[in-house]
Amino acid sequence: MDGARTLPEVIRDRARLAPGAPAFTYLPDGERVAATLSFGELDAEVRALAATLLERAQPGDRALLLYPHGLDFVRAFLACLYTGIVAVPAYPPRLGDRHGAAPAQRVASDCDASLLLTTAEAAERVRAWGALQTLATDMPALAAVSDWEPRPVRPDHLAFLQYTSGSTAAPKGVMVTHGNLLHSERMIASAFGHTSASTFVDWLPLYHDMGLVGSLLQPLYVGAHSVLMPPEAFLQQPARWLRAISHFGGRTGGGPNFAYELCVRRVRPEQLEGVDLSGWEIAFNGAEPVRASTLETFSAVFAPWGFRREAFYPCYGLAEVTLFASGGRKLERPSRLEVDAERLKAGRAVPTECGVRLVSSGRAWLDRRIEIVDPVDGTRCAEGIVGEIWLMGADVARGYWNRHDETAQSFGARLDDGDGPFLRTGDLGFMRGEELVVTGRLKDLIVVAGRNVYPQDIEDTVEQSSPLIRSGCSAVFSYERGGTEHVAVVAELRATEPDDPATVIRRIREQVGLRHGLSLSDVALIEAGTLDKTSSGKVRRSACRRRLLDGKLQLVSASSLPVPAEAEGAV
Repeated sequence: MDGARTLPEVIRDRARLAPGAPAFTYLPDGERVAATLSFGELDAEVRALAATLLERAQPGDRALLLYPHGLDFVRAFLACLYTGIVAVPAYPPRLGDRHGAAPAQRVASDCDASLLLTTAEAAERVRAWGALQTLATDMPALAAVSDWEPRPVRPDHLAFLQYTSGSTAAPKGVMVTHGNLLHSERMIASAFGHTSASTFVDWLPLYHDMGLVGSLLQPLYVGAHSVLMPPEAFLQQPARWLRAISHFGGRTGGGPNFAYELCVRRVRPEQLEGVDLSGWEIAFNGAEPVRASTLETFSAVFAPWGFRREAFYPCYGLAEVTLFASGGRKLERPSRLEVDAERLKAGRAVPTECGVRLVSSGRAWLDRRIEIVDPVDGTRCAEGIVGEIWLMGADVARGYWNRHDETAQSFGARLDDGDGPFLRTGDLGFMRGEELVVTGRLKDLIVVAGRNVYPQDIEDTVEQSSPLIRSGCSAVFSYERGGTEHVAVVAELRATEPDDPATVIRRIREQVGLRHGLSLSDVALIEAGTLDKTSSGKVRRSACRRRLLDGKLQLVSASSLPVPAEAEGAV
């Protein structure tokens, strides 16, 4: 497949060389097999749908994909690739949610979509969208089109628009070309050591880049079997994922750090009878800060079922590089280090025996270049100095859809010596030899009394301060009031409300003060499930800040809440 220039060419080759090999198996409830598609069947169904799409749209038109998790999305996305129509995956609104369609409507408007692809059930809910042409692709089977061939597309043609998660700003459509996509798949296969025997078992949302590029397109690229289940099946009962990995012989599967925390908290030994995790080779961990404590605890808890610590694969990526930016080596124990907390706040990583524990996100692969850069003057940072992460490589996307100024600023960065162009990620980190260590987001960085404070470090402390605080469900941020920078915490309580929320607040203040030397101005405890997050599960700290200052949080208890008028200078 090395001679292929686009992913549709790769898929067609798979269908010709191994038509009967399984491509996808779908578990609608995380346990029951509803459908399995071979590579030959997949290609035939995608070509039939592609021929129908070209009756309604032209190559280069944008098609909004609004699907519940499942194989209908897979067929529709691939049909767009086959035709040259630009796919635009979007977060599907829940049934009965009157306001849930608003984000998808904004995406449709932003990219000027001419076609909406969805299911018959969902189509009934979007009829009020006006002139947007809608096609339900799960209607009775389309006629076979045995002689239809995918339209030729060049590597520089747009393949899809991946809208960013919006964790620090309004979502933007990242323009991913066919060349970007194929190069990214080569890089992931090389870094992860994937082959046609690398069975994937995953629950990640397919409209998000980690699920789309990693769990849908990567197995197609290497010719492997991919077993998919809906995110809600995993979230409701995390043991389903582990049982499926064991049952199907999964070698690759992963997700953000919270997924492993969820398994530790909610999987019970009796749910894993007969489970064998010894074949799990790549347990990738990315999309949010990787916690050393999570790797240690998960490895210890599931060692009796054969899980190996070496299977953990911390990695770093973002939509602007078509997902994967850096990662380790297969079956090599993740590299961890401890650095002095105070010096890290000053922007310098100094090893110590008792400090902040960090996890390496691996190294560059193929043509990737990673530079750590002073975000103010554009100079390279020496090893161990924290700066902004800048990236270069053939998988760096073309830019943001219809955002010329932001594209120039983010994708056209140059070092002070003129070297470039680089992608400015907005993420902070430092190099340790050839390995990248990510420390936080530039926009989320808190500066108090001349010290740099990483919100995720404080959030970790908040969540450890009381068993009543939900893991992965707190936000720490700063705002200006009276010419002074203040630090606030918003944290979700578990479903069971405490008898004395004041005690929880006091514990949060004590622990943050002891571990970080910070005095919190505001602590707000909110109801479970109400923290602002992106569709991929990242905490939207800026949105939490706005809701706190506007008095719009669903509070259980709070202390020292600011008066909105006093916070006009909030950042």
